[in-house]
Amino acid sequence: MILVIDVGNTHTVLGLFKERSLVHSWRIATHMSRTEDEYGIMLHNLFAYSNLSLQAIDGMIISCVVPPMLNMILVMAEKYFHVQPLVVGPGIKTGLPILLDNPREVGADRIVNAVAAYDMHRRELIVIDFGTATTFDCVSARGEYLGGVIAPGLQISTEALYQRASKLPRVELCRPREVVGKNTVHSMQSGIVYGYLSLVDGLVDRLVAELKFSPLVIATGGLASLIAGSSQVIDEVDELLTLKGLLKLYELNRS
Repeated sequence: MILVIDVGNTHTVLGLFKERSLVHSWRIATHMSRTEDEYGIMLHNLFAYSNLSLQAIDGMIISCVVPPMLNMILVMAEKYFHVQPLVVGPGIKTGLPILLDNPREVGADRIVNAVAAYDMHRRELIVIDFGTATTFDCVSARGEYLGGVIAPGLQISTEALYQRASKLPRVELCRPREVVGKNTVHSMQSGIVYGYLSLVDGLVDRLVAELKFSPLVIATGGLASLIAGSSQVIDEVDELLTLKGLLKLYELNRS
């Protein structure tokens, strides 16, 4: 079986694949202060709870956007799984030409999402990943990574509003039924969710107009479902897109 690990700024998502089928997935908090032993024991417990053994792992691939975490994860993989993981980064085969000024600057997770989406659909695409930051990634019909947009994430925006405005409370991220708020919490939720919805739809419209293409728009990430249901531009939600992309990259590079 193949273990894929996506280390994000807020959460680390793991997926276990057997013959291209996702057997299990887990989401844990990303903590830079944890050691390889702490993560190793945590994964051992997750596997044991699912009646799995660490020895069942034949290979591993890692996407990491938190540089201090990478070496720790590599040490953990060799110590507890006895495998040498593939790492998504410069030099790895992606099958996608990256048409940027400096391709090395592109976040690993963004490339992984683009690879997965193009492998499944083989057409013009915009992939929106709702994570700590919200990223918009554009792929041409020929499978070229064209670039995209990085915006502050929903959670970041919410926390900034709470921290910088002394009288405003911390609120739950949910979509209110009406745009016009009747109290402070409702007003904040409306501004955050419907304001962000307008950001998403507006940016996609601008990307489509600038690139002059007709893309399929795919949303992924932990907060994708909150926005996608009211968006006029998002065509589908695939919460497992990054895990699928990691498996595809493993298959491209395992030799």
